[in-house]
Amino acid sequence: MKISIITTCFNRRSTIRDCIESVLSQDYPDIEYIVVDGASTDGSLSIINEYKDRISTVISESDTGMYEAINKGLRVARGDVIGLLHSDDFLYSSHTISHIAREIESSQADFVYGDGLFVDAFDPDKVVRNWISGRYTKGKVRRGWLPLHPTCYIRREVIEKWGMYDESYRIAADSEFLVRYLYEADLGVHYIREYVVRMRMGGLSTDPAKMKVKWSEDLRMYRQHGFPAYWALCCKIVSKIPQFISARIK
Repeated sequence: MKISIITTCFNRRSTIRDCIESVLSQDYPDIEYIVVDGASTDGSLSIINEYKDRISTVISESDTGMYEAINKGLRVARGDVIGLLHSDDFLYSSHTISHIAREIESSQADFVYGDGLFVDAFDPDKVVRNWISGRYTKGKVRRGWLPLHPTCYIRREVIEKWGMYDESYRIAADSEFLVRYLYEADLGVHYIREYVVRMRMGGLSTDPAKMKVKWSEDLRMYRQHGFPAYWALCCKIVSKIPQFISARIK
């Protein structure tokens, strides 16, 4: 089973090397690695090109944002299963993809997800949020629950059926994508009870300066799917609190 991993990057010179090396250090033998760079100007592409002979596909051209870049990666991906790893982040261990492949094969699921850690942007050993996703139900999705996006690995045939990321969303396209798959579709979904990724704080979904825009887009997304929008958003916000508390005692 081939697993495609897509990394999008724009001006992430300080973090892209860790991201790439976490993929290249995996002990799983059949990975298609795709890196989509948005015409970076800070030297990120030079670092990416250092690994070009070990990366399956490198695309470097301007785009309108992360979701257009992800969609570019999805269009060229040929793996049986596809996942994302953002340029600020890195896989939890060298065995992560092997464990994901094992769980997909044993469960025969269409969609698997796990847990993740948000870490300090400058000290990746310092845990800021401990995201334990827990079990999936459609009722939980309607109440604002979603798994951590970069822990999700989905069969390509499912993505071909249910579509790519809605680029009309600037920040919440990942949430809309997950709601569409986990609420509108009837998929075989399997929870992997282990950490999949470490994510540096400061990305689109964790930047406090962008929270107002994100919440506005979340409300639009919930309405699009027929949810009680303000109730779902409140539930989503409240659900984050235990992640910060558990990080302090981890």
